[in-house]
Amino acid sequence: MGLALNNILGRVCTHNKDFSKEDIAITWINYKSENNVVFKGFGSGFNNKKLFYPASVVKLVYALAAYNWIEKGSLLLSDEIIDAVQKMLSFSSNNATSFLIDLLTGTTSGPCIEGELWENWKYQRNIINDWLHDLHWEELIGLNCCQKTWDDGPFGREKEFYGIDNKNRNAMTTDSAARVLEEIMIHIDYQKSDLNLRSFLKRNLNKVSLQNDSLNQIDGFLGAGLPESINLWSKAGLMSEVRHDAAWWTNSQSQQTLLVVFCNGEKYSKDTSFLPLIAKEVYEFNKRYPIEN
Repeated sequence: MGLALNNILGRVCTHNKDFSKEDIAITWINYKSENNVVFKGFGSGFNNKKLFYPASVVKLVYALAAYNWIEKGSLLLSDEIIDAVQKMLSFSSNNATSFLIDLLTGTTSGPCIEGELWENWKYQRNIINDWLHDLHWEELIGLNCCQKTWDDGPFGREKEFYGIDNKNRNAMTTDSAARVLEEIMIHIDYQKSDLNLRSFLKRNLNKVSLQNDSLNQIDGFLGAGLPESINLWSKAGLMSEVRHDAAWWTNSQSQQTLLVVFCNGEKYSKDTSFLPLIAKEVYEFNKRYPIEN
């Protein structure tokens, strides 16, 4: 798969002379499945341990944190929390994300503060990072997931918390995004009363439906390169400097695919062809070379 990934990346990059492999990271994993049981996957990566600003892909982490907080009793499941998590994942709502981070960390946005109040605030806001560290997943080494996501950027204490030259911005690798998405997709036994994160990531590839939803997280992302009949779950990230996507889809009853692609740079942010081309190439490869029994 490593050779296949390198060949795919080489072909797709020829579509635009400005594309550079150094600005791209990919984690690609195929899974054998049988009778609704998904077995351990195998795959390959490119720059998959390189840290990128994740944009809204970080919302996968915050959703998993909310699930964990509820499971251990630190948060009580409510209709409001369900609504917020759904809006954060399904519609990428920054307002819902802000609300959930406040609940998860016991912090709030506002004007700058000083002294012990400021030190306590920073300690509390890093609670999600502490939880990630305590999971002891090797894919999460070096992550920073402690910032809210914004439409216009942070102000007050949030801006100060970003640090000099934004050095405290969120940072993830494609491997870390893949590990979190894998956890959401196959390692949680959802009950009817649970916060069903997986259901909030399900996407509709119907072209008519997509035309009526300008924020569909499909057009210009991985889902746009897949057949309309595919079952797809995904979370995209887009801002002026990046275009990312983390996706899981079913190729057949016996094979499923996890693909995470991060693209760093304004040229990718504005481009709507690169991610669909990558997904199409990966899908076609899996169709030609299915997992053997």
